[in-house]
Amino acid sequence: MKKIIIVCLLVAGTGSLNILSAQDGAAYKTALGVRLSSSNAMQNNSISIKQFINEKTAIEGLLTFGDPLAIGALLEFHKPLSASGLTYFYGAGGYIAFLKKVNVITQKTTTDPNFGAQGVLGLDYKFGNIPLNISLDWKPELNIVSDINFEPAAIGFSARFTFGK
Repeated sequence: MKKIIIVCLLVAGTGSLNILSAQDGAAYKTALGVRLSSSNAMQNNSISIKQFINEKTAIEGLLTFGDPLAIGALLEFHKPLSASGLTYFYGAGGYIAFLKKVNVITQKTTTDPNFGAQGVLGLDYKFGNIPLNISLDWKPELNIVSDINFEPAAIGFSARFTFGK
C-alpha cells in the first residue's frame, strides 16, 4: 500500500512540474488581429500577426494601410509575470513606409519611401478560456531615411485571435 501511495505522489508531482513548466512559456503560438495606435506614427493603426519562435521569443509583423502605407517587424522577448497568462515584453525592429506627398505648385502626387527603427515595451495577456490575446505597448519610432524625425508617443492597444499552443 505504501508503494502505491509513493508512486501516486511521484506521478502527481511530475505532472504538476510539467504543468508549471508549460505555464512559464508562451500561452499561444500564433495570434492575428489589429493594433490601434494613439499617435501619428508611421506604423499606427495596423494589422498585427505575432508568431512565437520559442517559448519566450516572438516575431510581430505590422501592416499599416492608408497614408502612410507601411510594413514592419519586431523581435520581442516575453517574460512572465505573477498572474497566469500575463507577460511583459520588450524588443526592437524596423519598418518601411510609403508616404504620399503633394506638390502644391504642380499638383502632382509622389510617394516617398521612409525607413526607420522602432522599439517596443508592453504588457501581453492571453485569456485562459477563450482564444483572445490583448496587449498594451509603447512603440517609439525613429524615422531614419527621407524625413528624419522621432515619434516618442506611440501608445498602442492590440486585440488578436490566438491559434496553437
